[in-house]
Amino acid sequence: MNAEIIAVGSELLLGQIVNTNARFLSQQLAEIGINVYYHTVVGDNPIRLEKAIEVAEERSNLIIFTGGLGPTKDDLTKETIARHLDRKLIMDEHALLSITQYFEKTGREMTENNKKQALVLEGSVVLPNDHGMAPGMILTRSGITYMLLPGPPKEMEPMFISYGADALYKKTNSKERIYSKVLRFFGIGEAALETKVEDLLDYQNPTVAPLASDGEVTLRITAKHSNYDDAMVLIEGVEKEILTRVGEFHYGYGTTSLINEVFNRLSSAGMTLSCVESLTGGMFQEEITSLQGSSALFMGGIVSYSNEAKIKLLDVKEHTIVEFGAVSEQCAKEMAENVRLKLSSDIGMSFTGVAGPDEVEGKPVGTVWIGVARKGKPTVAYSVNLAGSRNSIRIRTVKHGCHILLNNLQE
Repeated sequence: MNAEIIAVGSELLLGQIVNTNARFLSQQLAEIGINVYYHTVVGDNPIRLEKAIEVAEERSNLIIFTGGLGPTKDDLTKETIARHLDRKLIMDEHALLSITQYFEKTGREMTENNKKQALVLEGSVVLPNDHGMAPGMILTRSGITYMLLPGPPKEMEPMFISYGADALYKKTNSKERIYSKVLRFFGIGEAALETKVEDLLDYQNPTVAPLASDGEVTLRITAKHSNYDDAMVLIEGVEKEILTRVGEFHYGYGTTSLINEVFNRLSSAGMTLSCVESLTGGMFQEEITSLQGSSALFMGGIVSYSNEAKIKLLDVKEHTIVEFGAVSEQCAKEMAENVRLKLSSDIGMSFTGVAGPDEVEGKPVGTVWIGVARKGKPTVAYSVNLAGSRNSIRIRTVKHGCHILLNNLQE
């Protein structure tokens, strides 16, 4: 099957939201073995949408629509497709009951236009919406399959995973499936990583594809096979070779993140953590406390943005700041040691540096020190030199802190 994804919504064209649905669906379709050759975005206009459908029908035999299934007048996707395919829209009683129960449960008035969300194309297979109101649907006519999915990712993604993927896989009639494994790396750039594994990128089965984002790099190993175990043998052989070359930068698999790995390792070790932040302004604390169960291991944190706060809240010696500066190895160590003692944690972390746009204490933008104080071990501070925008430096500082802590916990 050759697919085209049509995202419907004027907000996409205006740049008010990013089309993450196309990226998600392309990844999912690749795993099923369906080729995606085109992404199209069209506004909430039935004439332009119908023209986009006509173009897609000429070059694709699977067209997936996201968005335009809601209750308002500008939600016209299924109405436009119904007219284009000369199909009626009929009420799906199960969807209507689900919508009605939602309003009863929340105590809100259900306006008449909400019933519109329960309309589906006659003859289509309905895809339940377990995380919202409007159901999806799938219909095949004249050799072309049309799949309609809601726009909000929190509704669309679980709907596709739970119902849409299986429906499409059955239509491919293929004995082979696509299996993949994602390896995550930090501390090495995309270009450097690619150089290390360049010859592996030419493999055909399995394939190896790099992807970079926010200072991290992933390698996706993908194999096509009729048998899962045999596919894993292919994947694991390449994985072993990759880790032989760049294993020192590897920190996890799949959709994990650096902060998740920090959380998991602290949990496994039964250790508690506290943190003090200067340039990052609480970003690390926000990351760790966003994880369920963090209260069991995160004792708390301090944002000591000014030198006065470092002295008054953390007991950093005034002499340290005068002689070495707030952005220094000595200050980072004192901050980490003192926050650990004040909050009675096993580990204390500190972040101090220059996010920009101007240099501080004669130190250039991107100069960062990260301190780690562990009970029973010498306190250490690590120097990191970063480049980019102010916010990019702050984000990457937190990631470097996570990576440093992961390595520290392995020692």
